[in-house]
Amino acid sequence: MSSLLLSRLSRLCLRKPPELGVRHLVGARFLSETPLCHIYGAEHCGENWVDGDIGRLMITDFSGPSCWTRVLEKTVPMYMMAETGTMGASHGWVLTSKYGPYLSDDLNPGVSESDFSGIVLPDFETLPHCQTELVTNVAMSSSSPDDEDCILAVKFVGPQLSLCRPAEKNKKWVNIRIEDPAFFNSRVMYTKRDKKFAMPAYGGTHVGYWDLGENLEKPKLCRRGLYTPQLLQSEWEELDLCCTVEELVESRSTQEMFMIKRFRKRNNNKGGRMEEHQIWVFKQGLNRCNPLQWCYTTDIGDLCIFLSKSEPFCLKASSHQKCQNSIYFIDKSERGIFTLGGKCKTSNFSNFTAPYFIPPQSYLNANRSNPSNSP
Repeated sequence: MSSLLLSRLSRLCLRKPPELGVRHLVGARFLSETPLCHIYGAEHCGENWVDGDIGRLMITDFSGPSCWTRVLEKTVPMYMMAETGTMGASHGWVLTSKYGPYLSDDLNPGVSESDFSGIVLPDFETLPHCQTELVTNVAMSSSSPDDEDCILAVKFVGPQLSLCRPAEKNKKWVNIRIEDPAFFNSRVMYTKRDKKFAMPAYGGTHVGYWDLGENLEKPKLCRRGLYTPQLLQSEWEELDLCCTVEELVESRSTQEMFMIKRFRKRNNNKGGRMEEHQIWVFKQGLNRCNPLQWCYTTDIGDLCIFLSKSEPFCLKASSHQKCQNSIYFIDKSERGIFTLGGKCKTSNFSNFTAPYFIPPQSYLNANRSNPSNSP
């Protein structure tokens, strides 16, 4: 245990601590060029005494009308490219657990290797009848954990949700046991509009909201109808064969909230791999009689949504030369685009060990200011 602690502290010594304030100035220069991208992998290039095997970071750049994969000079620990090397990501920050919970910006291509930063977090505290080994995902209330008011949320598979303020000197986890089993496999996100962490229940029947205030012990629950499209019986039977998951994503430029329902199906003709089969989008406010209802839609306008193992985000398509009214998605084996209007998918298959979309810096900057100015 002492050797692990030494390794952790040694790694921190090679980084500029956030408290010095230097990183914000230097980092801003590099982050101004951060592209919209996803992590493709790392090209092994050697080793060092702190991280062991290291590699040059490989990203797929989505900042233009087309995308291409390129190898950067920045090196990252190769263990981050292992299937269990990371636990989740949000706003370009990645949570790892090799030496205990550790939040780093190693995988952010806009942070220079000499300027990258990391925060050691307290060890997870496992609540009775819960587990803290398997993480569903993580979310942050701010684009930087250096912000004093930033809260990190870690959703574990099962009943436990843990919150922490990474910038606090004496940081600690606030652990919440969720009683409703419909949230046990839900993914958490932060809504800037409501200033709370939110999760959709299984099936999208209701949404729960948590924060460090009044909704800490008792979440705010919103039960709203889910108006699904009209389908033939044969279409419903086909969807019944799929695995489903619901996610929430917020458009901070339009103040809209969407619920995404993903249908994934096993392709027995391709070795039994799981593939994206269908994606539905539900939007609040389309029902004039009840503006809080979730209504199915095939038109989200000049927006595109990015879904990955990171916290989801939404961008103006025209501002980033992307396909409007579309969903970009990536998981461990598939990357593609789903066009809502045409209900069609274009995708390719590979092994993505760190399937994270990294937002552009314009999005991250807007998240630290007025949400109405978000891209």
